[in-house]
Amino acid sequence: MQITDIRIRSVEKEGKMRAVVSITIDDEFVVHDIKIIEGDKGMFIAMPSRKAADGEYRDIAHPINTETRERLQRMILDKYQQTIDE
Repeated sequence: MQITDIRIRSVEKEGKMRAVVSITIDDEFVVHDIKIIEGDKGMFIAMPSRKAADGEYRDIAHPINTETRERLQRMILDKYQQTIDE
């Protein structure tokens, strides 16, 4: 699996969310609404989610292992840094 495109949409500073991201996988599949959040321990990504009947938020799409999540987060945060440096 290759991430072939990352698109960053910066948001006005509202709370801790810094940007909304769309990624394209293998030039064939897109995941929208990944959020970049500024937390107490630094920036991280939050995958697209929806509110369940019990009031909890559940991811709609997400990596199934830690290595993939870390790789995806690193790629997205690197692209975000490039975007704000421009």
